[in-house]
Amino acid sequence: MHISHFALASALVATPAFAQQAPAASPDPSRSDEAANDRILVVGQKDAPITVVPRGLSVSLGKEEFDAINAVNVEDLMKYAPNFYVRKRFAGDDNAVVALRGANTIQSARTIVLVDGFVVSNFLGNRWDYPPKWNVVGPSEVRQFDIVYGPYSARYGGNSMGGVISVTTQEPEGTSAYGTVQGMVMPFREYGYDETFTGYSIEGGAGWKQENGPWSIYGGFRHFENTGQSMTYNLLSRATGTAPATPVTGAYDDDRLAMPVFGGASPVDVTQGQARLRIGYDAGGGWKIEGLGFIWKTRQDLTDPRSFLTDADGDPVYQGRVSYEGRVWNATGLDFSTMRRTESLAGLKLAGPLAGWNVSANFSHYWIPRQDSRTSTDFATGAASGAGTQTIQNTPGWWTGDLTGEQRFGAHKLAFGLNANLYETSQDTFSTTNWRSATNPVFTAATQGKTSLWGIWAEDAWSIGDDFTLTGGIRYDRWHAFDGGISGLVAGAREDAFYASRTDDSVSPKLSLQGRLPGDIDLQLSFGTATRFPTVGELFQGRFDTDLGIIDPESFDPDLRPEKSKDANLILSRGFGKVRTTASIFYQGIDDAIFSFQGLNQFGTVVSSYKNVDRMRQVGVELIIEARDILPGLDIDGNVAWTDAKTLRNVADPRAEGVQFPRIPRWRANGNIRYQVAEPVKLSLGWRFATRPNSDLLGQKRGGAYGFQTEYFFVDTRASFALNKVLELSIGVDNIFNDRAYVSHPLPQRTFVADVKARF
Repeated sequence: MHISHFALASALVATPAFAQQAPAASPDPSRSDEAANDRILVVGQKDAPITVVPRGLSVSLGKEEFDAINAVNVEDLMKYAPNFYVRKRFAGDDNAVVALRGANTIQSARTIVLVDGFVVSNFLGNRWDYPPKWNVVGPSEVRQFDIVYGPYSARYGGNSMGGVISVTTQEPEGTSAYGTVQGMVMPFREYGYDETFTGYSIEGGAGWKQENGPWSIYGGFRHFENTGQSMTYNLLSRATGTAPATPVTGAYDDDRLAMPVFGGASPVDVTQGQARLRIGYDAGGGWKIEGLGFIWKTRQDLTDPRSFLTDADGDPVYQGRVSYEGRVWNATGLDFSTMRRTESLAGLKLAGPLAGWNVSANFSHYWIPRQDSRTSTDFATGAASGAGTQTIQNTPGWWTGDLTGEQRFGAHKLAFGLNANLYETSQDTFSTTNWRSATNPVFTAATQGKTSLWGIWAEDAWSIGDDFTLTGGIRYDRWHAFDGGISGLVAGAREDAFYASRTDDSVSPKLSLQGRLPGDIDLQLSFGTATRFPTVGELFQGRFDTDLGIIDPESFDPDLRPEKSKDANLILSRGFGKVRTTASIFYQGIDDAIFSFQGLNQFGTVVSSYKNVDRMRQVGVELIIEARDILPGLDIDGNVAWTDAKTLRNVADPRAEGVQFPRIPRWRANGNIRYQVAEPVKLSLGWRFATRPNSDLLGQKRGGAYGFQTEYFFVDTRASFALNKVLELSIGVDNIFNDRAYVSHPLPQRTFVADVKARF
């Protein structure tokens, strides 16, 4: 079924060319990345200048694209971008990691994400639970999404190894207000689940700009509630011994899995509240100052675990030794949990001319003043409010700062800058006698650590004649990891062990040529290197050996090396009437790629932890077609990508060599068809497709069920009706064919979305 759907999608984008392409965006004279002839090469909307440096494949998305998407969360607005995927497991999932090209769904530290120029990337770790802080902005506030693939500008540090994503929000113009009410319904059927999950959101805000004065203000809020499907299923495990076992029925024998499925974790009840305030001041002389404040509160409850097992009396069995189909098994793993978290962002930026230079600076702090997670020991203690654990985060967060200056000197446009960040985290874990109320907490473990990075860079964009621009850049970074430690309980007393501090540095040159070839073919050829240093979570996550009172040397690598990539990207683009085609060929070779996998460490012991993969490389081709008004009111965006990402050398376990790197599909295809039937009526059809990737480094774990990375093919529809100049009603369906796919966890099934928007 997947292949036939993919063939249909491919046929839809293979549209003949007819007339004139869409006009290019108006140039921004303050941007150093534009050529002397003001030509930039960007895929997507052309109504506004791109907000990040467009070297390498660059995509800009705006209102036209957003209106065709059922955007339940802000990251949904990018879901049809080329060679792109967001690991979103349910509506309201706050672990939505970006995967683009060969940066997979658990390599969160390879993408820089900005909101209005402020860093919201969570570089405290590099895993599925360190995603960008998308909820700094709501879907209705977004004016523009810009995506640049690869590390081809010296302006961005090594975390741009995968790419850079910039979110730009609406600017206040006069007095304005907006409001959105949205509802979601997802019928879910799998194993013992047969129920309908629902959710809703309310979003609103207002802006004011002083007519003859310097002040502007923009504020917004969002309240979101949803129940998502269970994220995990529980499998029976084989038992030994002769102890009594309870005869049961009700387990599900799935030949795609090694063991029967006996239950599942609780559906995820999530409530989120966000508030955002932005204040601007025009100081005169071309100088502008802007401040941003944001707060986000999250409540997440998993207090309804399910067991499909029943005993001879028909009563549910949640845990223990059971007898099923003539064999004895252990039923374990069901528990209860809650989480409460508060997050904040404060930022300040200013920009203006100084001594002939265009200067900009910003400074921000993101911190989590409260994160309290509580989990029962098992099902029985959960149901009885018995023993469990409590994990408290001690105000983790980060500080970031950036300074940039730009000026043109004849055919040269020079730019320089510096940026710095500090990421810090600390958490304590306690055992409790009552998991819900965290009664009688007793210390059991703790971790802590910090990393800092500062960098300086310079670029020169040299206009060569009327058709070409050659841009060279270089970047120097200095990294420091310090205050790392781990603690445990030894003989009833707390024992602390500390990691040695580390420093390292890197130099990253960049080079890009852009121009127009004969035949009206736009060309961009870019080269770059990048060094991504380890995060706090990758370095300081070892296990404490309570017998010896030290950090277990087999649980971490104190000499974890930074990832170093060499990248190249060739882009060719040409318009054929109303259709523009863009072809992108890319290469990335990475030495010492950091990945969590099972293998032999430096002590010859089999472990599962962060290690360096000596060398991997990816090559790929992306083909993008943009068709505008090919029939009256009909637009089509389609893209297909092929990626070959392989481990070339892995001394720790040579069996990985020559194997496709985990979680990177060989084929991806996304696209969207938009049709304006009449002035007030818009229809759209979107699709997302990927082939099945490997689930592990050795390529031994492949399957089409829970616990594996699977192929997917989602088809989405949406219809919008402008009731008048103020109100718009939209209804849509995501995953209309109800494809069941997994990123280890089950992804959403068919989901119905309806919203009403008002703008004044």
